[in-house]
Parts: sequence; structure tokens; C-alpha cells
Amino acid sequence: MITVEGLGKRYVLAHEIRHDTVRDSLAQGARKLLRGWNRGGDPTSEEFWAIRDVSFTLNRGEVMGIIGRNGAGKSTLLKILSRITEPTVGRVHLRGRVASLLEVGTGFHPELTGRENVFLNGAILGMSRQEIRSKFDEIVEFAEVERFLDTPVKHYSSGMYVRLAFAVAAHLEPEILIVDEVLSVGDHAFQKKCIGKMESVSRTNGRTVLFVSHNLSAIRELCQTGVLLSGGTVVCQGPIGDVVSHYTGQMGRRSHYRCPPSFKGELERAAWFESVSLTDSAGASVESYPAGSAAWLEAGLFLRRDLVNAQIAARISTQDGVAVMTTANTDVTRRTSPILQGRHRMRALLPAWLAPGFYSVTIAIHEPRRHDHCTVNDAIQFEITPGQSPATALHDDRRGFVEPIIAWEPLPPN
Repeated sequence: MITVEGLGKRYVLAHEIRHDTVRDSLAQGARKLLRGWNRGGDPTSEEFWAIRDVSFTLNRGEVMGIIGRNGAGKSTLLKILSRITEPTVGRVHLRGRVASLLEVGTGFHPELTGRENVFLNGAILGMSRQEIRSKFDEIVEFAEVERFLDTPVKHYSSGMYVRLAFAVAAHLEPEILIVDEVLSVGDHAFQKKCIGKMESVSRTNGRTVLFVSHNLSAIRELCQTGVLLSGGTVVCQGPIGDVVSHYTGQMGRRSHYRCPPSFKGELERAAWFESVSLTDSAGASVESYPAGSAAWLEAGLFLRRDLVNAQIAARISTQDGVAVMTTANTDVTRRTSPILQGRHRMRALLPAWLAPGFYSVTIAIHEPRRHDHCTVNDAIQFEITPGQSPATALHDDRRGFVEPIIAWEPLPPN
């Protein structure tokens, strides 16, 4: 159903050079002119290959998972397969109608109601009005938006957007369904519902599904095969268990994150994280720390413009992608606040009650219910060593991801 041969996508990144004086500006202009004559190049720009030499095939009824770190090229690949972006080199053969769910609200018009957008989105996917009508009740029931069906979708939350968009994409019977990490916006129950639907359309109806997610548990549960991308190239492909094992083995521990060039090159992005790190109380980077102790999560971010209702959130997950906890800079104030244009640094004290094991941190800056400006999945990884763990002290077999110190006290008998 899908054949990808030697696919590559190249971008040209422009670098802004600022000068304090007119003299510096004139000197730089002269250097650019001379370099252009001598080498034919522009010193303020460079080529960046988002993906390069990517090849794979996907048969009817198969579900393939695409995994990899941020900046690995996953979203670029899906945009090419969805015919949103043209490749620089290589070929793609798609045999059948394609439905894509890449971003919240893709294919929706904010001024139209949910009902009208079902028909609009269906038409975009190539469905006739009669086909859409025959599936309309199933779509509405699955999306759970009956009460808001005649409300303009600009008033929908991001979760409602996703529920309706996925319901349309999955129920209008495309031969190929492409789903990005966008499902993470929904609640856990809806995510499970979506995974069940994707299993159903692939196994029962013979549809082909391409699924991108950082939730490795969902990837293992849903997919039969997988492709691991790193730096825009395929480093591993085959049975999903082998690909996930290769990925988790490759992850190791990374106590520091630096923003990849692809983030800065996206002109529409209003904010991004320049750095994320795990440090001790003295500010030194650490890859591990003992249970019962604590560490600081530090983040440096850059805003192209002011954000009025900004929230910075971090999720700690196990190595298999199971979420342990989420925290945000709004936890104490219970409200968002403006963050002004420019560079900022923030830090949060991670809890001392995480159980021994390997963990990763996903960090995001967004405007709740409006727009996700930047999400860095698995930005850093770290290990909690046994140390002062309660389980270590008594050598007992405890289960779970947290080991809080909870006081027990006796009560008088009844």
C-alpha cells in the first residue's frame, strides 16, 4: 500500500547576523560579496536535510510505528506521505485514499460548526456527501461531542478538536490512515479508544495504518512493524519489538538537551526550548541520583513574541513511555501568566520519591486549549539508583514507580 524509495527533504536555513555598528555591517556585506564570487555560497545560510535516503514498504492491513527522538524527521516524513510537502529527492507510491491526522484541527474551519466540519473534512478526504451521511452518526457517537455539534469549532478545546478529527479520519474508510502524536492531546480513555479503533480498521477492514508516537507502550500494543529514525535516516526497521528494543537501548542517559536547527528554522514557531538539563543542587549536570534525593530540572527557552497565557509543563515517564507524573509552572498559582519575548530560564525541583529505575522527561510550552508551541519528547533521560530507597533498606519487593515516605500510626482497637 505504501512504497517509499530513497526519500529525502532538504531545507535551507538562514542565519541572522546582527551588528552593533554601521562599520561592522558594511564589512560583513563586503565579505559576503567576496565569498559569493569565490565560492558561490551564502555564508549566512546552510543546507539541512530533515530526512535522507529513507526507504520502506507497508502492506495492506499492516500497522507500522515510526519512532525516534525530536528532530529525527518523523513529522517531515508524514507530511510528505500526506502530500502536504514535496520531497527533494526520492519517490512515494500510495495505493489508495489517504486520511491524515497530523495536527489539532487539520482540515477544520474555525468558523464552521462541528457538523459542518464533518462534511468539509470528509470532502477534503475525497468522500461523497452520501458516504459522509451514512457514517455521520457513528462519527458523532465516537467523538462524544453531541452537545456541541452545532457550535463553531473555534470554541472547542484541543481535546474536542482531536476527538472529532480522529473520528472523521477513522470512520470515512480510507485505505491508508496516517496518525501523528496528536492523540496525546486527548485523555487516557480516549487514547485507548483510538488505539482500539485503529486495531479494528486494520485487522477487520484491512486498512493500512502508519502511527507516530513517543508512547512506546501504545506502539508495542498496536503495531506489527516499525521504523526507527535518527538524524533523518533509518537506523533500524523490522518487527516492532526489535525496533523498540533498539531505540530504548540507544536512548541511554542524556542529562542535557540542545535545540536542533530544525526548530529554529520553522518560522511559524513562536517559542522553543534552547536547552533542558538535569542538575544537582550545585548546578552541575547529572545523569543519575539516588532514591530519596532530589534534582533540579532546568530549561532555557526563547520566545519570538509575547505569549499571553503561557504554560510550561514537564512529564516524567518510564523508559517504556508510561507516564508517572506531570507538573507545570501553573501548579502553585493555578493560572497561566504572560511570558515576554526573549530568552528565559526556569527550573523545577523533581520529587525525591521516584523509585529506582530509568526515566525520561518530556517538556512543552503551550497556551492551554489554544496552541502547542513546542514539545520536546524525551528531552533528557536519567536513572534513579537505589540509594536511600525504603525498598532497599528492607530488601522487600515493591512494585510501582514511586516510593513516598508515608507515616503509619497505630489506632486503638475497636
